[in-house]
Amino acid sequence: MSLTRFLIDVRPLHTSPVFRRLLIGRTVSTLGGFMTMVTVMYQVWDMTHSAAWSGAVGLAQALPMVAFGLFAGSWVDRADRRRIYLTATVGQAACSLLLAVQGFTGHVPVIAILALVAVQSAFGALGAPAAGVFVPRLLPKDQVAAGLALNQITGQAMMLAGPALAGVLLGRLGIGTCYLLDALSFGLSFYGAFGLPALPPEGEPAQGGLRGVLDGLRFLAGHRVVRGALITDLAATVLAFPISLFPLVNAERFGGDPRTLGLFLSAMAVGGTGATLLSGPVTRLRRPGRVMLCGAGTWGAALLLFGLTTSPLTGLGLLVVVGAADSLSVVSRSTIVQTRTPDALLGRVTAAEVIVSQAGPSLGNVRGGLVAGWTSGATALVTGGLMCLLAVAAVGATTPELRDRATPSDGR
Repeated sequence: MSLTRFLIDVRPLHTSPVFRRLLIGRTVSTLGGFMTMVTVMYQVWDMTHSAAWSGAVGLAQALPMVAFGLFAGSWVDRADRRRIYLTATVGQAACSLLLAVQGFTGHVPVIAILALVAVQSAFGALGAPAAGVFVPRLLPKDQVAAGLALNQITGQAMMLAGPALAGVLLGRLGIGTCYLLDALSFGLSFYGAFGLPALPPEGEPAQGGLRGVLDGLRFLAGHRVVRGALITDLAATVLAFPISLFPLVNAERFGGDPRTLGLFLSAMAVGGTGATLLSGPVTRLRRPGRVMLCGAGTWGAALLLFGLTTSPLTGLGLLVVVGAADSLSVVSRSTIVQTRTPDALLGRVTAAEVIVSQAGPSLGNVRGGLVAGWTSGATALVTGGLMCLLAVAAVGATTPELRDRATPSDGR
């Protein structure tokens, strides 16, 4: 077998020039987004020196996604997704521009900065479900997983590069310039999406308001495969998300060395990037449910073993496995959602997927912190990994459609 078959499948870049241009634009915009995330946290801390205000940054980013996501998805399923995405992009760029203005001028209360962050996140909540339709509408069905893997690896690369670049530019050019660069990055995102064809919903448009939201929730409750995919993701994140436990486990097991703590997240990122880079054989398979279940199970098992190990090298190796399992699980889950959901419902289901990906890790961090407070960080990891394994096994046992090769209409 040729070595290239093990590498990430790049056929979508050749199949669809529109997808290629869209990917480039969104990649640059993602880089700017991570720069702004770091810049906001730095500015708020510099203004307040308060952990509470720093924590409020995360709330300002997450709450609009959760509060408006499903209603935004309902709107997306009633209109041209291209136009909605362009509107959301302009709105996000305007918020970054206003952040740049206050960064250059100063003397703005911290609550105004958080308000701009929240408004920008609300526009993001609108753009995310609109973007969810792009890959399955632009690519042949057998290349959807490959397109999602390309989105995943470029996002991971920008997650590594964005914070580092922000750290360098903050010291040299200041807060306002970092925000301004983010605003400019949305220009490429707008250009990438501007060349898209009109993308109205296929099939009957969604009902307006709450009725449309309830229709989407009824689909999720009734479609076993899509429901199982989202429950699997919640099981992995709510029951076993490890990030909040890293400082405590580092102190308990590895002497509290800050260098080791920094390597924990880096190891997960290396595993995720490596697995996506070598995802060619996986994305060519037509069994995303089986890949997702195996990935989520491996995530839980590796975290369980990480909680037991006392060797730093073994621990870092296990976290590489954790990152790899997470990336393959995410790509497979998104493939299931985007190939098994009717186009007329895809905005609402994508919005639900975004909410799950936002809320799950936050709840998982809370769970981990509470269990660790009652017991220890290692116990929280071990019990979380074990519960994740049991939950994934339960989903696999009760949803045989996830284990089998299924057609897009299967799983009702």
